[in-house]
Amino acid sequence: MNIDKILLILIIANVIASIKGFSDRIFFDKYKFQIGAINKGEKIRMLTSGFLHVDYLHLILNMYVLYIFAPIIILKLGVIKFLILYFGSLIVGSVLTLTYHKNELYYTAVGASGAVAGIIYGSILLNPTMSLMIFPLPIPIPGYIFGIGYILYSVYGMKKKLGNIGHTAHLGGAIGGFLLTLLVYPEVFLNSTFTVVILGVPIVLLLLFGNRLK
Repeated sequence: MNIDKILLILIIANVIASIKGFSDRIFFDKYKFQIGAINKGEKIRMLTSGFLHVDYLHLILNMYVLYIFAPIIILKLGVIKFLILYFGSLIVGSVLTLTYHKNELYYTAVGASGAVAGIIYGSILLNPTMSLMIFPLPIPIPGYIFGIGYILYSVYGMKKKLGNIGHTAHLGGAIGGFLLTLLVYPEVFLNSTFTVVILGVPIVLLLLFGNRLK
């Protein structure tokens, strides 16, 4: 697959920043997402944390998924709208994380997962017949089923605080990807009506009743 130059630059930026963070704790701590520091005015962390990762596995997984799904967005919408989706989803994920964990001053997070979740959601909307192979399921599942499952698992992970995973950023990124795709490509309402509705219902419910998550 021929990789777009902007996508390649984005992946390289993630790799360089993450590898730097692996060996330089001061650098990592300066740019990671941390509620206390952000509340004190270091808003840049809401962006820079998306280029850091906890280890090589975390980095490789995010970059691989981005490499697979990003071309779908770029080919359909172009580079500019892809970047809007990527960075917009990253920021929405950070904003939701900041809002949900606002009283946990030492809460920290890193990773491009929020941005990548937004790209996945955008891809599902643009390709309503998409099927995905998800380990350990032996058969592919429709993209919209994966999308619903992703949201439900993220909400469950937030409630139960499962693992060392930023479920809130994942959820925010998915919501951001959904809304931004509708914004930059409104034709999706006509082309993927069923998928928009089936993915939109849980998102609308979350926006209306999300304050009850805790």
